[in-house]
Amino acid sequence: MTSALDKLTAAKNSLTGDQLNFTVCKATNHDVLGPKRKHVEVLLLWSNDATVSVPDLAERLFTRTADSGWVVVFKAMIVTHELMAKGSERFIQYVASRTSTFNLGNYLDKSTVQGYDMSTFIRRYSLYLNEKAFSYRQMGYDFCRLKKGQTGTDLRTFDMPKLMKAIPIVQKQMDSLLDFDVSPGELGNGVINSSFLLLFKDLIKLFAAYNDAIINLLEKFFDLKKPQAKESLEIYKKFIVRMDKVAEFLKVAEQLGVDRGELPDLSKAPNSLLTALENHVATLDKKGTQSPAARKPATSSASVRIGAMTLPASAAAALGVQSESPNSSVHTSPSLPPPQSSGQQVAILAEKKKQLEAERARLLSLKEQQQGQVAASASPARPAQSQDLMGDLAGLNFAATQPTQPSFGQPMGMGQPMGMGQPMGMGQPMGMGQPMGMGQPMGMGQPMGMGQPMGMGMGQPMGAAPASTNPFQSKLVIALFLLTRVLCL
Repeated sequence: MTSALDKLTAAKNSLTGDQLNFTVCKATNHDVLGPKRKHVEVLLLWSNDATVSVPDLAERLFTRTADSGWVVVFKAMIVTHELMAKGSERFIQYVASRTSTFNLGNYLDKSTVQGYDMSTFIRRYSLYLNEKAFSYRQMGYDFCRLKKGQTGTDLRTFDMPKLMKAIPIVQKQMDSLLDFDVSPGELGNGVINSSFLLLFKDLIKLFAAYNDAIINLLEKFFDLKKPQAKESLEIYKKFIVRMDKVAEFLKVAEQLGVDRGELPDLSKAPNSLLTALENHVATLDKKGTQSPAARKPATSSASVRIGAMTLPASAAAALGVQSESPNSSVHTSPSLPPPQSSGQQVAILAEKKKQLEAERARLLSLKEQQQGQVAASASPARPAQSQDLMGDLAGLNFAATQPTQPSFGQPMGMGQPMGMGQPMGMGQPMGMGQPMGMGQPMGMGQPMGMGQPMGMGMGQPMGAAPASTNPFQSKLVIALFLLTRVLCL
């Protein structure tokens, strides 16, 4: 219900024809409800109208914060927040350019119990809006109005100097938002509920920017020198602490009636990731700074889910992270292996190459041995006994007696003549009563008699001396027998 004071103020503005002031007063009246949407929409349109003075609009809202009633003060800040978030860029630029924004650090409404309770949240809310304006002044843009892939403002693409400048600013703004620290039981009226919903929307966008900054930092972590690595580790530790506070804030939003589909997934990052980063910093403390090329992880277009973050595979590989499933948190190794320098990698590769060459030479040697064994089995060498026997035969000194003509077709036995020019075939008995299985004619280059050398020409007739008591003749017969046996083998 509109109060008498609000009606009087509206009538005064109507008489003067000041529609801007009339709308501001309507949007920030004494009703314990959130600002009416129709009045807020009009102010948003006017903030984008070139004929409307944006500084004049902002100053009228600041004037309303000097009211004694907590409702008017609270609603004036809510409308200002709406214009900073959705209005013209000129509005937030003007607010950020002011030397002071909301001087409500000591605000207290003692007129009612509810006013006393709400004064605490008014002070906290004013601190957040001041920090929001200050962040814009430092960065030149609002983190809550960033668009994905926007050139110059995407924290995923910042180089290290810009990233280290942006992270503390977004951290401070997020801390001031989380310091609002309201419980579900304290959200008992439309005014504070409206401010909480605006804070919730800012938190979602702030956390997205903060998360992008942390991902970018982890991608560069293994390229950093020791001082920067330590600073980055502290930043990540603070990120983990803020994750818990963000989760508590989102629980309150869910109890207020916010759709679960609007809530981001904030599953807690595994503690092993922090352990891996700490181990890397400890390695740098022991071994000193190593070359970036030795520590830089391999790049990949894939991504890995780590709690509330989606890390590229490059950073995940460097951290020893491996995705289990699209909807589950990741498994990480408890520690990282010590990084190797490029010189160490070259030495390892050279040693492996030597080992491969030695193994290749060993395999070739084994192959040659196997081929030699196969060749030996196919055509065996003449036994050593036959070579010794040939030497004995060459050293024999036979008597110079003329051989008698042996009879043809007679079997060759001990002391029996061997037919001249007769082929020795299969089944023909050879001396000592043993058959000699030779299908080819066997002749000795010259007729063999006493005192004659034995030739090796194939097809020549082989002569033999008749039986005699001469010991040399007996040796010759025995030698011939042994020679034929060896040849048969």
